Amino acid sequence: MDHDAMDLTEARYELVISVDARRSGEYDDVDKQRMRERIYRVLEAAFTHAKVARDAVHMEDRGDGVLLSVAGRIAVTRLLGLWMVEVHENLRDENRGLRVPLGLRLGMHVGPVRHDGRGISGRAVDLACRLADSPLARRLLDAERADLVLVTSQSLYEDVVSSGGKFIEPAHYSSARLELKEGEVTAWFHLPGRPAPQIPAAPVPPAAPAGDPPPTADTTAGHAGHADDVEEVQDVEEVQDVEEVRDVRDVRDVRDVKCDDPADGPGAHYTVHGDMSQHSDNVYQQPVHIGRITGDAGRGKG
Repeated sequence: MDHDAMDLTEARYELVISVDARRSGEYDDVDKQRMRERIYRVLEAAFTHAKVARDAVHMEDRGDGVLLSVAGRIAVTRLLGLWMVEVHENLRDENRGLRVPLGLRLGMHVGPVRHDGRGISGRAVDLACRLADSPLARRLLDAERADLVLVTSQSLYEDVVSSGGKFIEPAHYSSARLELKEGEVTAWFHLPGRPAPQIPAAPVPPAAPAGDPPPTADTTAGHAGHADDVEEVQDVEEVQDVEEVRDVRDVRDVRDVKCDDPADGPGAHYTVHGDMSQHSDNVYQQPVHIGRITGDAGRGKG
């Protein structure tokens, strides 16, 4: 069997590295081309200084980043150690004097990779890309005002990072759970040249207002008529020094209101737009502000 043909059908265990640029969509066409040139200068110079042969590295252009795989004959410790140091230093050099510094997110994982004429594929590739593109990696890069964030898989941390090595400091990594398309995974985050990062909390969605019922069809449907004796109150601010308040109804949405009221007869039907307060047989000791001033300084009857 031809060895090249066999290579196309068999997976090889390789280190996969996904490199993404921060906020690449904010670059215009001219600046995006310069950004891409900087990324390649940073990566290629790092491979040269780390003495990683070019024929051991597969590179695919991703427009706003690069997808890489490194042959298994190259020690992973060299990539996690010396190569990462070189990437960081080269990136800092590129960013000197730039008004908008280039920020990079790197995802790393080791696993089976298949090569064909169009590039590489496999779950290891998918995971490395998901790690680099994770919302937490984006938030961490911004929160720390960093140039570079590295995200490794749990297995890569356990098998390589945790044992340490030259330029590898496991104590400078922090773990977090990520919810990916494939399910929940543990990932490890590292900011080169810094202590273990503080993992920022995920944004909390705003809570629904308490006490407001969910909208119904009646709340959005138009109503043709208004009861003549319904006062429309837009701003209910406060009621001061009320001795006795009975039978007060507040309606805060546009809706139909049915109630039994001695003044209006049983089963009275109102259509309300805005806020409505209905008061019956209430005794107030002080002026009351319910959209308007009612009564005087003495006793008033509402």
